[in-house]
Amino acid sequence: MRCRQFALGLMALAASLAFPAEPPKPPFRYVWGTAHHILPGTHTDESGYFSLCEGLNGRIYVGTARYNENAHLVEFDPATGRQRMAVDAHAVCGLTARGYAAQAKIHTRNFVGPSGRIYVGTKQGYRRQGDTSQYPGGYVIVYDPRTGRAESLGMPYPGQGVIDVVADEARGLLYVVTCEEQHWMLYDVKARRYRELGPLLTPYATTLIDRDGGANAITADFRLARYDPATGQVTVRDIEAGGRRWTRANANSIPTWNLAADGRTAYLILMNDPTLLEIALAPKAPAVRAASHGKMIEGKNPDSRCALTIAPDGRVYTVVRVDNETGFGTGYLHHLLRFDPKTRRTEDLGVLAVRNPDFFGFGPGPDGKPKPWTHGYHRLPDGTLTPLHAHMALLAARDGALYVTIIYPFTLLRIDAAIGTAR
Repeated sequence: MRCRQFALGLMALAASLAFPAEPPKPPFRYVWGTAHHILPGTHTDESGYFSLCEGLNGRIYVGTARYNENAHLVEFDPATGRQRMAVDAHAVCGLTARGYAAQAKIHTRNFVGPSGRIYVGTKQGYRRQGDTSQYPGGYVIVYDPRTGRAESLGMPYPGQGVIDVVADEARGLLYVVTCEEQHWMLYDVKARRYRELGPLLTPYATTLIDRDGGANAITADFRLARYDPATGQVTVRDIEAGGRRWTRANANSIPTWNLAADGRTAYLILMNDPTLLEIALAPKAPAVRAASHGKMIEGKNPDSRCALTIAPDGRVYTVVRVDNETGFGTGYLHHLLRFDPKTRRTEDLGVLAVRNPDFFGFGPGPDGKPKPWTHGYHRLPDGTLTPLHAHMALLAARDGALYVTIIYPFTLLRIDAAIGTAR
């Protein structure tokens, strides 16, 4: 009897070796992307922020953070996968300061004008212990990919960094938002002079220029400010959603919004609330109307970092991180979501996943310890590599591809136009 049981055990072991168990299947779909480690030497701490755009030349531009030293704009060529440094902030502005006085970040959402020129701004990093240097203020920089030349447009507000730059090239105007106090500044290109428009804005505010040429921004108290360049006047109106005035829930209620192709409609999501709002800018209405399309995803502790973009076909994409409560692994899951204005439907396309997990050397360093600033990814039970902590920006390119930036390590994730998903 024992011999028979032993023989059966050997047969079962042989069968398990010949036919290994299938890996566990996730209870969600994946959205597969190809990861590219953003050009080493242009950033420290494997870090960057909201700075992501597509140039008219089809190349992708990413701003970086090189703390205590400098900041750069990196060009990525989708055709070859090659990268190069396009802008050295200190070289353009004629600066040599280090420490807290350095221009350590390009944090602005890159703006591409009809001319093809790319507008960005610089800001401070973080003060290290013992550093007594003072931050002088951020600079606005314009880069022309056709000539390869960059130019400094000066400092909008002494002592304040620059968090947003938008150009109205037809009228010769630039709209700039500073940080940490969020001053709304207007730059006259011909006069080469900045002046303040008036209301203080919400943290990480950005300006949208509507089809009538008005500049729109969200104020610190969550109202809509609009500057009319024809009259030189600023008006401020309430935003109404569901019959009530839209208000800030807490300090993490940070909006990301983009303008639809009609030039009159903005889509908005908050960092800590995945509810998608459709805002009719309507400059002559006494109040601004916002329609809610509901939560794009259910889940605990939602987090969306500058991750809303509108594709050329009009569909709205977002990335939202939620707690992983599926029982399939732990940590967080970063979902790619899509809203179709034609059908008024939202789809969960799946969880971001890396097709080429060897894009970066995640192994331990020479001392056998984990390399610093490499903790931004984790593996799920089926072995899939997926972002863990923070995505930083989302872009829909003209060829249908989507790009997401992820930190630790600083990564540009390209999702092909087909948006391949698989269980």
